[in-house]
Amino acid sequence: MHIKKLLVGTVVVVALVGAVGYSLRAPLSVAIAGRVVAMRMAQDASDTLPDGLHVGLCGAGSPLPDDARTGPCTLVLAGKRLFVFDAGSSASRNIGKMGFNQGRIEAVFLTHFHSDHIDGLGELMLQRWVSDSNTAPVAVHGPQGVDRIVAGFMQAYAQDQGSRVLHHGEKTLPGSGFGGSAIAFTLGADGRAVLLKDADLEIVAFEVDHGPVKPAVGYRISYKGRSVVISGDTKKSAAVQREAQGIDLLVHEAMSTPLMGILRDSAAQAARPRLHQLLIDIQNYHSTPQEAAEVARDAKARYLLLHHIAPPLPLPGLVKAFLGNAPEIYSGPIRVGSDGDFVSLPAGSRDIDTSWRF
Repeated sequence: MHIKKLLVGTVVVVALVGAVGYSLRAPLSVAIAGRVVAMRMAQDASDTLPDGLHVGLCGAGSPLPDDARTGPCTLVLAGKRLFVFDAGSSASRNIGKMGFNQGRIEAVFLTHFHSDHIDGLGELMLQRWVSDSNTAPVAVHGPQGVDRIVAGFMQAYAQDQGSRVLHHGEKTLPGSGFGGSAIAFTLGADGRAVLLKDADLEIVAFEVDHGPVKPAVGYRISYKGRSVVISGDTKKSAAVQREAQGIDLLVHEAMSTPLMGILRDSAAQAARPRLHQLLIDIQNYHSTPQEAAEVARDAKARYLLLHHIAPPLPLPGLVKAFLGNAPEIYSGPIRVGSDGDFVSLPAGSRDIDTSWRF
């Protein structure tokens, strides 16, 4: 009898505590949210990092939908200078999630003009403008044709610009800072172009093989003795291997032929012949994980980070299947990238720190 009363009493107490907790849940959540937001507003993620070259995936995927990997985007922090390479669909939001102030983006660099590499550019330019009330548009570097890309987004966002300036006023949101300023480059006879160079930092564009898409480029970024190469979309490329000689980090695209075969065969079974053919065609201008591993091995790159991952990898075990025998080809560390992955290369060191994740 006493046990029954004790149990009943316990249930009542738990219920009361639960009811009180439920009633306090909303104000408690608001209080916690307020503290977190205040802390995030006061600190940019770049302030927590040592001087060096830092690389984050603000989009590790392809046009195929993947919950862990959105459209291609790579964030590069050289000291305190923030750059973005390609602007896939969730670029802006992922940069914000990673804790970086989009208003501090100095420049955007495009590898080519396939839609999945540029479809987040409008939002990225907008958020860069409003995040710090910038007074000049962001520089958007790219191969010949980049002016048409930027002009198109500027036109699409023109009414948005006007209404925001009208609402907030020029003092708060200067209209002059809206959008982007296209800077087209032409590769030299050697297939390269030095886009930025000073005492500490160099950014070089180089031609890759994404035919019939031309022009298409990759980028090599060097800062205080640390280096990274971003392949862009490409078949296995001698140019990528050349630029990646001895680098710290190779960020290379990868597409699994066997896993893409599952999609291809499923399209055939579903009587979707055009999709079936498309899934065949796209494999002839991308690299497999094994080919990326061969490039990293032959270039003696110190770390291989795979991105532009295709197809999606929604199930446990698929990452291993995606890599296949790539780890047998390249003995260094390999990571199949996901949104938010971050690699830190501190200046004055040989360390490669992958413990950061924002």
